[in-house]
Amino acid sequence: MSTTTSTNKPHEVVERALELSRADGCVVIADEESTANLRWAGNALTTNGVTRGRTLTVIATVDGREGTASGVVSRAAVTADELEPLVRAAEAAARGAAPAEDAQPLVSGVPESPDFTDAPVETSSAVFADFAPALGESFARARAGGRELYGFANHELVSSYLGTSTGLRLRHDQPKGTLELNAKSPDRTRSAWAGRSTRDFKDVDPAALDAELAVRLGWAQRRIDLPAGRYETLLPPTAVADLLIYQLWSASARDAAEGRTVFSKPGGTRVGERLTELPLTLRSDPHEPGLETSPFVLTHSSGDDASVFDNGLPLKATEWIRDGELKHLTTTRHSAGLTGLPVAPSIGNLILDGGDDRSLEEMVAATERGLLLTCLWYIREVDPATLLLTGLTRDGVYLVENGQVVGEVNNFRFNESPVGLLGRATEAGRTEKTLPREWSDWFTRAAMPALRIPDFNMSSVSQGV
Repeated sequence: MSTTTSTNKPHEVVERALELSRADGCVVIADEESTANLRWAGNALTTNGVTRGRTLTVIATVDGREGTASGVVSRAAVTADELEPLVRAAEAAARGAAPAEDAQPLVSGVPESPDFTDAPVETSSAVFADFAPALGESFARARAGGRELYGFANHELVSSYLGTSTGLRLRHDQPKGTLELNAKSPDRTRSAWAGRSTRDFKDVDPAALDAELAVRLGWAQRRIDLPAGRYETLLPPTAVADLLIYQLWSASARDAAEGRTVFSKPGGTRVGERLTELPLTLRSDPHEPGLETSPFVLTHSSGDDASVFDNGLPLKATEWIRDGELKHLTTTRHSAGLTGLPVAPSIGNLILDGGDDRSLEEMVAATERGLLLTCLWYIREVDPATLLLTGLTRDGVYLVENGQVVGEVNNFRFNESPVGLLGRATEAGRTEKTLPREWSDWFTRAAMPALRIPDFNMSSVSQGV
């Protein structure tokens, strides 16, 4: 990302781009982004920095006898002199494109954001004012305890300004903070990981994370080799989040109606079917406390679950699964019309409720024999018809016997479907905010319980760490 921006205020850039437009319809999105980060290795800070940048996206729509076409062009660090060429490029792209299948009238009638003309919010190194000293104290404790800490903290603030030729003037400020911490033994033979998602780094405690990692490194002092097979397995919230985020990404109503996904059935979709006997509710809510996200559609491109024509469409709390029953699949206005299902755009957070109040530690104490995972990574789709996923365990798989962790076992490759896991889960614990490790570059706002799976499929032994 460029670290230079135009001197024009973002709302002025949006207005000027709309004035320049000669298309039948126009959507302009100005994203003002600032980031601050810290990195450390071997119990010492290594780098830190702050960046700022602007990206401008122009979406032009052109009506024709056969339908409406769209053209989308995005560029970084757009200056005043570059604005008109950008608008013309979007218009040229629209005129050269075939009619857009997802074409709809641009959204109108949404009240203007009262802060639309305000300056963008920005992050800075000050976001780490309390966190950095606490991290330094954790370095000292780790050093005294014979372990080394590695990791990074990143904070991002994006102010998005959305304007359209139909009169929308909307603004959303999105903070995103991630903390990932690895503890290693000095000989590098043992490793443990913990991560947190945060809006402002005021609710993360590096000392508590270091203490958690110290316990896990202690568990790893005993090594136990296990073969591939099916094991009772406790999936921590981070692993549950990674699996269910992929499930959400695969929940397109149109794909399901066309018979191409796990949510398909002959002649339609599985909406209305029970997916799990547990009273679980999977939901998204743009106003969820601590996980707030854009309350309106804000998309820079069209896809299976998003349409540029829907920009500005208000979002509301949506239950994807209610008390174990599939209630909604993701739809745009276009795909809702095709499938006959309600309009239910994707939302930028995901919450699984309905478990009991037991912590992961209490679930471990109630386990006769099973595996406790730390996290998953390198998750890839094998079969969309069943949503079969494969991936690897990482940074600690532990054997539990008679309610106690007795040692670390080897890593595994797994083959599982998140839909199948929900159907076979026998227990869900307390819902808590978590950081999805695999998808944290794209999706950080999640709250999940731990899940007990009686027969998780560890398909082969992995040599990964």
